Amino acid sequence: MTDDATSPPPAQNETQGRDDAAVREPRPATAAPSPPAAQARGPSALEASLQTVADELLRERRAERRWRLFFRLAWLGLVVAVVWGLMVQRGGTGAAPSGPHTALIDIRGVIDAEGEASAERLIPALRGAFEDTSAQAVVLRINSPGGSPVQSGMINDEIRRLKALHQKKVYAVVEEVCASGAYYIAVAADEIYVDKASLVGSIGVLMDGFGFVGTMEKLGVERRLITAGANKGMLDPFSPQNEQHTAYAQAMINQIHRQFQQVVRQGRGARLKESADTFSGLFWNGEEAVKLGLADHFGSLDQVARDVVKAEEIIDYTPQDNVAERLAKRFGASIGHGAVKAVRELAPLR
Repeated sequence: MTDDATSPPPAQNETQGRDDAAVREPRPATAAPSPPAAQARGPSALEASLQTVADELLRERRAERRWRLFFRLAWLGLVVAVVWGLMVQRGGTGAAPSGPHTALIDIRGVIDAEGEASAERLIPALRGAFEDTSAQAVVLRINSPGGSPVQSGMINDEIRRLKALHQKKVYAVVEEVCASGAYYIAVAADEIYVDKASLVGSIGVLMDGFGFVGTMEKLGVERRLITAGANKGMLDPFSPQNEQHTAYAQAMINQIHRQFQQVVRQGRGARLKESADTFSGLFWNGEEAVKLGLADHFGSLDQVARDVVKAEEIIDYTPQDNVAERLAKRFGASIGHGAVKAVRELAPLR
């Protein structure tokens, strides 16, 4: 073996091998550099505008969802208030009385068919108070200037009927005012209690109105009234006063006045000290009312319950305001008010 067999291959062979490998494995192509203008250019004006519009739409959608959630929660709160209000009114004054007590009925404000002191509202409360065997007596707490003789008469008649049916005493307690129709109701009580400064009486009837004939003449306005029936335009404020119609109206209110007097005499009996002024429409303070027999004693609600009825616990049977309906009306939502009425029809409260 010679030295030539073991010597390394010449250097040119290594170089040649590398060149051959480079030929066999081609190098990856290098991407051409972007033009300088293309690299520096940002989003176009159109893209920016579209992005702005998209952002605004997204904000509006989010705000719309928030308001929609708010109104849903508000309606949910209203529904809860409706249910709660109905349950409160249906439940009356809360827990059922557990023992002897004095039943209270409040008569406040003007007495009319649409008000709080209407026969429709007070008569069911009176029935509930009389029918409760735990109620030792019924107290009418009155603070009213009067009102409709029809509503007052209906309440008076029902009190008398319930007294006879249940053999239960009724006491009227006057706070500030007990006049006209309110006194019409009060005389149905067995006894009337007043404060020395209460205003009591006004036993009379009135019918009032206005006449605009002179004003129309000054303005040059002509009244053109067409009626079928000679008396259909009776007491029309835009027509001259007719003596026959006036006499008829006077006779009518005189008859109602006599009915009022009869009710007072029936209720007060021999205690009433009649005079020329008794039924003249005058009113007196509580001290004078006791002297004239229009009232019996001085006293307050608590005093009557404690010392007269002998049942110091007082349970209020007066119908309470429906909170749900009041909230619905305050919102001004006719739909909500209709929903309340529909719920009340499904669950009658009387």
